[in-house]
Amino acid sequence: MSDKISVGAISGSYGVRGELRIKSFCAVPEDIEHYSPLSSENGKRSFTLALVRPIKNGFVARITDVTTKEEADALSGTVLFAQRDQLPSLPDDEFYHADLIGLQVFDTGGTLIGKVKTVQNHGADDLLETQLAGTSATVFLPFTKAAVPTVDLATKRIIANPPEGILPDAKAE
Repeated sequence: MSDKISVGAISGSYGVRGELRIKSFCAVPEDIEHYSPLSSENGKRSFTLALVRPIKNGFVARITDVTTKEEADALSGTVLFAQRDQLPSLPDDEFYHADLIGLQVFDTGGTLIGKVKTVQNHGADDLLETQLAGTSATVFLPFTKAAVPTVDLATKRIIANPPEGILPDAKAE
């Protein structure tokens, strides 16, 4: 498991005084401010974040030493990371997306389906983008208790019961 967890991203500047648009990936969006200092993915930059006000799809925020629109624009696209030990412990049935990526996915009969490539969320439930074993093809597996009854981080395995029609039909090939 990674020591860093993605908690948000800078999506651009807001105004001309160095304020930024922030997207929060936290369950309670405002909590992103409490995990400061945040860092860039490579850890070379550190950011102390102060939320100013909510806006559509995020927040306006200030970061120390960013005082112009140009400086704010230069940070656009930066993903913000917090240290794992700064974040709250999760209940047994909740997971940080970073912990799911790379886990092997097996069906309920023990056959390898593939491994988790990404975790997507387009408004409803999370979807596990799973790269099928032995191919470059991927499928989206709903991350629900019915479709994914077991996640075992200790053994880096997921047991899945994919809904009918999700996996390609081996007989049709």
